[in-house]
Amino acid sequence: MSVLTRTALGLGLAFLYAPILVLVAYSFNASSLVTVWGGFSTRWYGVLLADRPLLEAAWVSVRVALLAGLTATALGTLAALALERHGRFAGRGLFTGLVYAPMVMPEVITGLSLLLLFVGIGLDRGLGTIVIAHATFGTGFVAVVVGARLRGLDRSLEEAAADLGAGPARVFLTITLPLLAPALAAGFLLAFTLSLDDLVIASFVSGPGATTLPMRLYSQVRLGVNPEINAASTLLIAAVSGVVLAATWLGGRRARA
Repeated sequence: MSVLTRTALGLGLAFLYAPILVLVAYSFNASSLVTVWGGFSTRWYGVLLADRPLLEAAWVSVRVALLAGLTATALGTLAALALERHGRFAGRGLFTGLVYAPMVMPEVITGLSLLLLFVGIGLDRGLGTIVIAHATFGTGFVAVVVGARLRGLDRSLEEAAADLGAGPARVFLTITLPLLAPALAAGFLLAFTLSLDDLVIASFVSGPGATTLPMRLYSQVRLGVNPEINAASTLLIAAVSGVVLAATWLGGRRARA
């Protein structure tokens, strides 16, 4: 690797991650002023743990992410099976576009569309509508992960089980599903992460009593940044990074095997 390449790579990484590192560092600032370093302290993490509205918003985010992740994993797996195992069928192109469209569509458009849908059918906005919205755009990501795993599966194992008398349901439960387990876990963790840190779509489809952590943080930032927000953001970054690393490890372990 040339010096120019190393320099460009270093500048690119610094541009992306230096602001995050500064935020993490200032979450341990003893001063109440976010721009003045007053020494190392963990006091703001203690203040954060005593902030009941923020903790309730975090619990809402976790519940939404779990439900949306499970729903997206189920729907994404079914979509991947339909696309990878059923060959050509009428409307396949349209179905593929509908599955993958939320991945590339601007979140503002997705949020506004879902808001109009919920209003049109008379569905009260709240925790359920956020789950539906997050599962909608998480399904495509799960379908990509599971579909890639399906394309790499050895079909001879399933064929052998079928030759020995196992029905389609038993083949799927005893052979296909265990082989898909790492991809399912990776897809769930990816959908969980996307739901956990979403702000735009949740802002459109949320209702009273359904404020997520990113929404709470954004509302507090508009009134001024304080070290407590830095502490909460640091914990959110750590949680998202941990989930992404776990999903990457699960996805790569089966590929290496």
